[in-house]
Amino acid sequence: MNRKIPATMATQHPDNAKEVYFLGKKYVNTLDEVQECQRMFEELGCTEYMWDWEGKFVDEAVVEKLFQRHHEFFKQNRLGKDVFLTFRVPNTDEESGHRLARAFMAILTADDVAEELGLHSPPIFEVILPMTKSADQLLRIKKTFHEIEQFKRQSFKTQRDDVQDFQVIPLFEGCEHLFNVDRVLSEYIEGCKALFGKKPDYLRPFMARSDPALNAGLFPAVLASKVALQKFHEISEKYEVPTYPIIGPGCLPFRGGVNPATIKDTIQEYSGIRTITIQSAFRYDYPMEQVKEAIELIENELPRLRFTPLSPAEVQDIQWVIDRFGGHYQKTVEGIAESVNAIAAHVPGRRERMQHIGLFGYSRGIGEVSLPRAIKFTGSLYSLGVPPEFIGTGRGLRDAMKEGKIETIEKHYLNLRADLIHAGKYLNKENLNELAKQNPAFEAIKEDVQEVENYLGVELGPLKTKHKIYRNLVSSIYLHSLEGEDFTSELEEAAEIRKSLG
Repeated sequence: MNRKIPATMATQHPDNAKEVYFLGKKYVNTLDEVQECQRMFEELGCTEYMWDWEGKFVDEAVVEKLFQRHHEFFKQNRLGKDVFLTFRVPNTDEESGHRLARAFMAILTADDVAEELGLHSPPIFEVILPMTKSADQLLRIKKTFHEIEQFKRQSFKTQRDDVQDFQVIPLFEGCEHLFNVDRVLSEYIEGCKALFGKKPDYLRPFMARSDPALNAGLFPAVLASKVALQKFHEISEKYEVPTYPIIGPGCLPFRGGVNPATIKDTIQEYSGIRTITIQSAFRYDYPMEQVKEAIELIENELPRLRFTPLSPAEVQDIQWVIDRFGGHYQKTVEGIAESVNAIAAHVPGRRERMQHIGLFGYSRGIGEVSLPRAIKFTGSLYSLGVPPEFIGTGRGLRDAMKEGKIETIEKHYLNLRADLIHAGKYLNKENLNELAKQNPAFEAIKEDVQEVENYLGVELGPLKTKHKIYRNLVSSIYLHSLEGEDFTSELEEAAEIRKSLG
């Protein structure tokens, strides 16, 4: 395969606590994102940038603006060859198709712009499909693109006579979907052969990291990704199609634990991955030199790391973890949803999002609860001093030790201890005790914390002065929330200390 696989993908995830260094503000509007894209390439050394059409407003003239404003840079750093702009497009099973049509036309006309300017073409040739559940969705995207391409060629003046190269990246967003990646990818490869006469040249399957945690908890999210890596490897060998997996972690352990301060240790957790997302908090909440060094380390080290195979028995153990840990987690989250939503309403936005079309809910025979998206969910619980890493985890670890599953967990969750201790620095036991008096679901989280402490052999809580300041801030947030008073400043200050909004 004759293409470069980028190791770092800068994204527009709105999780930064601090100001964006080149804007002097925390909020990034649509017009700022073209500048952001180019700066991520030139200043930070990222090799890919996700241009997100899913649930947010976008600048559709991104390629024209990049080329006009930074022509010399893109002559030297070819878009589509050396650095990459990858659209995350709307899933038409979840929202209307008119925005998908606009995204496709932006890709096709970007090709004409590149040709006219004598730059590499095509500049964009891949799209990410969120919420992928079936091969039919992927094949429909690929087929629709080529139909629009043919229509454009026939109806408008175009430089290109041949069919444009076009690849679809499936984004799998739940633990159950990560367990089914082999079925989806097998059917997709077979479908490509039937519809287009050949297998895909390669696959870049994308594993969400935040949404599996939001839906099932920390341990299921970590371990389900290891099963998916095993299945990607098996599919690659069976069909002789190179596979380059992507994962989308945030900075806090619940959302992936990838940040500049811990990357030398955490990169081993992502052995077998070929691309890691570099989200807003990673880029803007840490010192610039540390960020650049971390990105360089990922670019150099990630391609060298190989995944650790799983035995069939270990895959069964991980399914047990998802069911048992996830069961504890989901039942508890149903019970705390009202408290989470009350705080989430005060967590500030950082990007121009549209109203999201999907609400994460848990149906357990007692109705359905809605939760905020993963960043605000995580930020809300951290703002209460109850990091979500612990929900279901303590009871799950206790059960795993009783039932002989702990060896598999410890073997394949490399940063287990470090992640729990990191989250523990932001635990406020006084808040948790008060919340537990009002709500038995928080009493269950108290049990989780106790069981985690038993497992680790340490007491969780603030370690340094900044953690004690943090504890005081989240105590204030809780007390202000009880009185219906504003706590925005305390919430923002706490986010800056933990170096991520959520």
